[in-house]
Amino acid sequence: MAVATVLFGLALERLWYVRITYRRARRRLVQRWVERSDHLSWSARTLREVWTRQLIARLRRPLPWLRLLVALCPLLGLLGTVTGMISVFDSLSMSETNQARAMADGVARATLPTLSGMAVAVVGLLFTSRLEHIIRRENQRLHDRLARALEDTNA
Repeated sequence: MAVATVLFGLALERLWYVRITYRRARRRLVQRWVERSDHLSWSARTLREVWTRQLIARLRRPLPWLRLLVALCPLLGLLGTVTGMISVFDSLSMSETNQARAMADGVARATLPTLSGMAVAVVGLLFTSRLEHIIRRENQRLHDRLARALEDTNA
């Protein structure tokens, strides 16, 4: 539950960052690039590349953590299932009767953590792949906006 909370908290934070903070930073970067007097020299183009890489790196910062949490969810679910199965078999060994119904109920309850872990992992994986797509798109858009802003000021 804690891993899922952290995963979804990071996901919401990234959505907020992309929608609010990143867009402001992108506008400031484009404005800073337009205000420069030199746009054609090697140092100006290198500076532009450094600025864009820094901005995109801020978008990419939590991706390794998101991937780690997505990979951890099924493993924790499996751990819960194994622990549940151990307790089911332990309770069956303590009782003298071999009730198939009690065993089936215990096994069904023991597999719920794996189901939960897989569900959280799938949703986290979908979000992570969507975030990677957004980062690639924003990287291209940033380069396009910098070039277009320069063309608009020279026209």
